[in-house]
Amino acid sequence: MPSNANTRVNRYGPLAAEVYDLDKPYFSLPDTRFHLARLAEIKGPVLEPACGTGRTLVPLLDAGHDVTGFDASPDMLARCRAKSVARGHAPRLSQQQFEDFRYPEPFAAILVPVGTFTLIDDFNVAMAVLRRFRDHLSPGGLLVLDLISLSVAADMSDDRRSWTAENGDLLTVHGQRVATDWNCQRVQWRTRYERWRDNALVETELEPMSQRLWGVEETKLALTAAGFASIEVIGDYNRTRPCRASDRTLTFEAVRG
Repeated sequence: MPSNANTRVNRYGPLAAEVYDLDKPYFSLPDTRFHLARLAEIKGPVLEPACGTGRTLVPLLDAGHDVTGFDASPDMLARCRAKSVARGHAPRLSQQQFEDFRYPEPFAAILVPVGTFTLIDDFNVAMAVLRRFRDHLSPGGLLVLDLISLSVAADMSDDRRSWTAENGDLLTVHGQRVATDWNCQRVQWRTRYERWRDNALVETELEPMSQRLWGVEETKLALTAAGFASIEVIGDYNRTRPCRASDRTLTFEAVRG
């Protein structure tokens, strides 16, 4: 991975962070209510790796949880901190990466919502991160991990969307799939973010993105190898039925063995 911050993949710069907030306000996705219900019985501290702008972290704080978060993007973290303060919270937030995050005390639960784990695009690194998750959980601690289903990933097409910012600027995004390596289960994107004002382009960011895709049985084996047990899989946040081929999101719940 290149070390230059301007070319690093999955960087989430300032314009990308602003679009993320506009695109994903609180409770706009079904996962937040699902995770709040699942974590209601958790009585200890919760860690959200790659917490982004706080679309999940802040509702957890609102619900009374002791939540810690980290993210590799300073721009995402700045928004998360500001939104937390606006709701009267002062969570422990830090700029860290999946590969080497570290805390001195264990957590009762670790929550990784909506495909964030897929941003770790190398299998060996992902396995090391799963083991790091285990090591940061208390005995019997819970890992909740959301993944995009393979059927959805296979159908991904170019992403073209737009939003209007509070000041009236037009923000646009064009995500183009540029490479797919099915042997490594890796998909690469080139995503262009733009800001338009008075019909003139005033700001742009080009964000290289990369994801690793996971199968159901593969994920179960990976979790077991990383030291987890009691693995349960839920499709599209619905516990009342078995998983279906049409499910877009798969939630893996596992306990530290």
